[in-house]
Amino acid sequence: MSDATNPDIPLAQRMRPASLDEVIGQTHLLAAGAPIRRFVEHGHLPSLILHGEAGIGKTTIAMLLADAVGRPFYPLSAINTGVKQLREVLDAGAKGGLDLAAPVVFIDEIHRFNKSQQDALLGAVESGDITLIGATTENPSFSVNNALLSRCQVYRLQPLDAAQVEDLLQRALSQDIVLSKLNIELNATAEITKLAHGDARKALNLLELAVQASDHSQQPIVIDNSLLASVAQTALQRYDKDGDQHYDMISAMIKSVRGSDPDAALYWMARMLVAGEPPEFIARRLVILASEDIGNANPNALLLADAALRSVKAIGMPEARIILGQVVVYLATSAKSNSTYMAINKAMQLAQKDQSPVPLHLRNGVTKLMQAEGYGQNYVYPHDYPNHYYPQQYLPDALVGTQFYQYADNQREQHSLQFMQWLQSQPQTKSS
Repeated sequence: MSDATNPDIPLAQRMRPASLDEVIGQTHLLAAGAPIRRFVEHGHLPSLILHGEAGIGKTTIAMLLADAVGRPFYPLSAINTGVKQLREVLDAGAKGGLDLAAPVVFIDEIHRFNKSQQDALLGAVESGDITLIGATTENPSFSVNNALLSRCQVYRLQPLDAAQVEDLLQRALSQDIVLSKLNIELNATAEITKLAHGDARKALNLLELAVQASDHSQQPIVIDNSLLASVAQTALQRYDKDGDQHYDMISAMIKSVRGSDPDAALYWMARMLVAGEPPEFIARRLVILASEDIGNANPNALLLADAALRSVKAIGMPEARIILGQVVVYLATSAKSNSTYMAINKAMQLAQKDQSPVPLHLRNGVTKLMQAEGYGQNYVYPHDYPNHYYPQQYLPDALVGTQFYQYADNQREQHSLQFMQWLQSQPQTKSS
């Protein structure tokens, strides 16, 4: 691309690939036989949603796809494009005013479009007046409406791995119009890879900053970890409290607790806290987890998690981290059971389909008319019998024998099972 010959623009822009074959990474989409490569080879380009972290090539790939199929490319940003401007582009596309071929309309950060803006795209995409390529760092399942998603192919782009970042850096050193003329000894590849977190733009920016900050009077120019640390200062947290990382990390924490790994659970929770996640959000999720994944295997788990939620709200950070740390370790090392979670789900599923009437003996006969109709008749008061128990029908006739709750194989629930079995085996003689 023409930017590659302009030494005054940033390195990341100079190194932007000029063809799909030059793209580093995303082989699951662009390699021979991969989905997007097949589209291009057949001269066809459907509407796409590309999602993934920043700096991994969404914009570049969109540009290269349009070029590969010979379509005009019209980029828009969801940050500064309103419905009026969007409709002007779509109307021009419908009239053939942009070009004879259906243009590729690229919308960066499409998740920032509200519902009305996203809805404005539907007709043009449906009719084929435009080919839409949307880019988002968010999970499109949460940020793009279903009507638009159903009209687009959705592809996840992956962060670059260590080998791909190294290839990127070596390509810059050997091919860039500026760096290729310098005698550079790069001894900080691993550190750049670590700080970049798979972000190609960040990796190239770090390399460029290090070269600019180095002593060019020394030959070769040595880029080592100490020089890199002086320009990078600290690794910025790749975390958006409203974005995909938010959901990914809380998911990782919950799965670590469920899997009884306290160290992993602490790590993911620490990542969220360091990045500024509100501690109340984490505490609420732990309350849910205590019931869903531990339940009656250890009823104290729910009590402790609930106490933590109230304490975190009252105290706040940084001290709230201590409370959350205690609860996460307690929950991770507790016995686990999802028996009550499964039971209520089964009951809810049946309740959506079944509308059985309440048996008369379980109804509350508060008026004479109700009593005359049989409300409350033949109901047996369990407290009048030994052990406060009397076997009688509580489910509707059509559901007698239905079981939602299955006792799990942990000590507490097995103890409850033994108690219930004993209770049901006792003679039923009314207390005096």
